[in-house]
Amino acid sequence: MKILKKEKQPKLKKIRVMKVGTHKKFVIFLWVLLVGSVAFGIYKNFTAIDIKTVHETKVIEKQVVDTNQIENFVKNFAKVYYSWQNNQDSIDKRTENLKGYLTKELQDLNTDTIRRDIPTSSAVDDVEIWKVKKIDNNKYEVTFSIDQLITEGTTKKIVNSSYEVTVYVDKSGNMVIIKNPTICGIPAKSDYEPKILESNGTVDEATTEEINEFLKTFFKLYPNASKKEISYYVKNDVLKPISRNYVFSELINPVYRKADDRVQVLVSVKYLDKHTKTMQISQFDLILEEDRNWMIVK
Repeated sequence: MKILKKEKQPKLKKIRVMKVGTHKKFVIFLWVLLVGSVAFGIYKNFTAIDIKTVHETKVIEKQVVDTNQIENFVKNFAKVYYSWQNNQDSIDKRTENLKGYLTKELQDLNTDTIRRDIPTSSAVDDVEIWKVKKIDNNKYEVTFSIDQLITEGTTKKIVNSSYEVTVYVDKSGNMVIIKNPTICGIPAKSDYEPKILESNGTVDEATTEEINEFLKTFFKLYPNASKKEISYYVKNDVLKPISRNYVFSELINPVYRKADDRVQVLVSVKYLDKHTKTMQISQFDLILEEDRNWMIVK
């Protein structure tokens, strides 16, 4: 038997490691900076104040002020102030009654407004309140108009005038006039004229005739019709029973305009009022829709 000898393994040479300087001071500085940054971030996270933009909607509730008492006070005052007879007893009575409405200063101011030898008498026909305006917590400016029947000898005439006064209202609701009736203007008729609408040709002649007949039938029935009878012509109670003694006369100047699948009708309807024997003209702005038959839907 041949014995083989193990070959000796060559010894590995130990690799030399070169140590490079670690710059300890710089590394420490970086660690301090890192730790400081983390700590500061945590601190800010706990102490930061969230800034939010808040949009506030301010709701102003309008308070409804009951001015009935003020209006009645001014109306009663006007009836006293603008009424007199051309005799001393009537003038003295008027002066005494005004003490219930005017401050002492205004009583003195009005001492000579009605002379002893005044040739006229005045009776109040009507007083209308046009505006009540609150000017501070206790004061209200009231605009009113008055119709006076002025008599001088055998001559009589109606005089219309408008004035404003200021009323003071205390905490108990008691009132006194602190500004003498002062001439002013009141609203007059506006010059506004609405645009007159005309048929624009979007509804053909055959459809126009159908709608005409439908409207005549409905408006003949309408004044005395019950809710059930109206429901055959009207949807969703857009026209309610009126129970009036009217007799249908005619349709006046109906205007037809197509609105999608519907038809807009503007029409005046003339009735005879059997109670007053006068003609009553009502104006309607209707929307009609055709299903199996025409219906008023709005």
